[in-house]
Amino acid sequence: MHNGAIHPRTTSVQKCFMNAEIVSIGSELLLGQIVDTNASWIAQRLAEAGVNLFYKTTVGDNMDRMVEVLDRALDRSDVVITGGGIGPTQDDLTREAIAKVTGRKVVTDPDSLVELRERFQKRGFILTKNNERQAQIPDGAIVVRNPNGTAPAFIVETDRGVTISLPGVPFEMKWLVENEVIPYLREKFDLTQMIHYRVLKVADLGESAIDDRIGHLIVESTNPTVGVLAHPGQVDVRIAAMAESIDEANELIDVIDAKVRELLGDHIFGVDDETIESVIGRLVAEKNATVATCEDLSGGSVAAAIQGAAGPAFLESAIVNNNEALEKIARAGGENPPFADGEVRAAALARAIRKTSGATYGIAVHGVEEGDQRTENLGMGETYIVVSGPDGERTRHVRSAGRGAPDRRRAAMSALSLFRRELLGISD
Repeated sequence: MHNGAIHPRTTSVQKCFMNAEIVSIGSELLLGQIVDTNASWIAQRLAEAGVNLFYKTTVGDNMDRMVEVLDRALDRSDVVITGGGIGPTQDDLTREAIAKVTGRKVVTDPDSLVELRERFQKRGFILTKNNERQAQIPDGAIVVRNPNGTAPAFIVETDRGVTISLPGVPFEMKWLVENEVIPYLREKFDLTQMIHYRVLKVADLGESAIDDRIGHLIVESTNPTVGVLAHPGQVDVRIAAMAESIDEANELIDVIDAKVRELLGDHIFGVDDETIESVIGRLVAEKNATVATCEDLSGGSVAAAIQGAAGPAFLESAIVNNNEALEKIARAGGENPPFADGEVRAAALARAIRKTSGATYGIAVHGVEEGDQRTENLGMGETYIVVSGPDGERTRHVRSAGRGAPDRRRAAMSALSLFRRELLGISD
């Protein structure tokens, strides 16, 4: 049983450039009963370590199909990382499948069996025959101790490549990847470089508009590379550099970062883990300001975002669903309905909620739907957003109005972005 840092047994496949494949095993993944977040997490860690991931495959608990997938993976990848299928039940077939693909027998590792017995005894359980299966490995495999679970991981080195088999339990897998797998790969393949990312968060520009401005950087840049990922109301611009250290990577990233900022300007609201909510929370605190909101179709999305970030600086919210309630709020704030149109109504609501709450800023999000809609995204209609503050009002018009989660998030992002610009004194 391995108890310290694991080391490669062979060096015949060592090289500075290598590629990997993830094979996620489990019929529950194919049935959609479980979302495969493990593969996504492993992919991120591999990228950070400078490992090229070219394929991700999912296969059910079927021996023939598992062997087929693993055989193909070893044909095209230097390293195959499997997740799941090393537990105690009869449908945990990863050991047998890898043994078959690599031409080995399945054997019981004595040290693993001893540790299993000790763990079960400490917990007052009897080690049953099916649980003893967790001590089995392909003959000659490197056993990797799993301090967070009962099934050890194992590594099989062959002339075709390396297979690394990990448990499917997320917290067990994550510990093993960070503490065992990545160090092993660095030594095995002499990985001296790593990949470092910087993500610039952008609001008020769509994916195509951003592509128009920075598309040449996406096409021409090689190291760093530039990519774009769209979310409702937000677009992320990811800059990724490969280097031997974070400092060196940041130097490479800084050059592209400056070019992107020059082209996108104040539409960039944050970097990496920053969110529009956290940015607004900081700005509100710096100004010692308070805020209140009034919403209808956005269903409290703006209120939830600001309350979470601004805490006690968020004074009050009103979430309404009909004209009578809207007019009641407006009258309470000294406004005089009926109103000429949606924009006038939104402005009145922003002023009213600001006045009745005593907040520094009042934000209103008012949607006007077209007909009886059931769409979950891009509902037809108009949304009017108004920020009322000490220096007057800012208004924004969004050409969609829906009750689905994407529309609500889009409306909330637009309102939050408008509020950010007001707090910074940036023209809209």
